[in-house]
Amino acid sequence: MALRIQKAEIGTEMRDNMIKQLGAVPEPVEVAWQSPEVAMANLEFGSRLSEWDAADESLKSFAHMAVAAQVGCGWCLDVGYFQALNQNLDLGKASQVPHWRQSDVFTSLERDVLEYAEAMTNTPPTVTDELYASLLDRLGPAAMVELTAFIAFVNMATRNNTAHGIESQGFSAACEIPLAARPGQPAAASTA
Repeated sequence: MALRIQKAEIGTEMRDNMIKQLGAVPEPVEVAWQSPEVAMANLEFGSRLSEWDAADESLKSFAHMAVAAQVGCGWCLDVGYFQALNQNLDLGKASQVPHWRQSDVFTSLERDVLEYAEAMTNTPPTVTDELYASLLDRLGPAAMVELTAFIAFVNMATRNNTAHGIESQGFSAACEIPLAARPGQPAAASTA
């Protein structure tokens, strides 16, 4: 798939900062920069998400990848693996997220978070009272609210990226995790 809209030029300072942090300017930023107000709002909210600390980072990371795998956002899986590496999360588990139902590496809590992320991503959402109550009991109210808002934001981002035709940008090459495809799809090629 090719980008469905041209990338816009972003300012030199922002471009240089992103290259310094990530090694490249994220294509979603370049595409969104067609409307700088939208791009800045996404960047600001994304930055605020990283400040939240009520929910465990690995749970949020796995939830992000579960949403990305279900929606088919190769860019989000790619950057999700890269972020897992930089957050010192379990890369073996991260590599299994797209196929978590067939994997035995996840704890009961992690499996429920992955199921919750998928249930929130379904259209219409399929979150059950039982799953929600179980997670609320184990995570507590603050973490549950945070996890839910995080998954909702990731749904917006993944759907935005796929609609624009944004694909893997090669970030995961740094952590040597093969970029997986959603179940039933061929594996996505990582662009190193």
